[in-house]
Amino acid sequence: MRQINLRVGPGVEIKEGIMSLSKNPKLIAVAKQLCRELRKRSTPAEKVLWESIRNRRINNKKFYRQYPLFFDLNGKETFYIADFFCYEENLVIEIDGNYHEKQKERDNLRTEVINLLGIKVIRLSNDDVLGNTKIVIKKIIEFVSPFSCQEKGRG
Repeated sequence: MRQINLRVGPGVEIKEGIMSLSKNPKLIAVAKQLCRELRKRSTPAEKVLWESIRNRRINNKKFYRQYPLFFDLNGKETFYIADFFCYEENLVIEIDGNYHEKQKERDNLRTEVINLLGIKVIRLSNDDVLGNTKIVIKKIIEFVSPFSCQEKGRG
């Protein structure tokens, strides 16, 4: 568990946030259902990237799609759903469509919170994933260790 103390701007403050594995069965059920729905409604860019990273295709790392990240925000447990998550690397990959242009501030806050949980975030555009998939994969590989947990002596 990690403690978060973050002030991101006027009137927006995150105090004593703690990343956790949720113990709240109702919150887990909500997160699980939302993740399932998002997997069923994957965007074309998410489908393309998933085919490129699934089944340990990048440096033998396991990626999950539509994965919930639980944390405590001002005493209230909540979660974000990452488009893709690699536990071994503490890495989130987010694919941003056109609607993200309208919510840049919200996305920046989300990235900051995830970073404070000790997780790196890569943001990719739909256009890059669909038009430059090979370049996108190279960018992801830059963030992913070539060694597995067992090879590093951590497993």
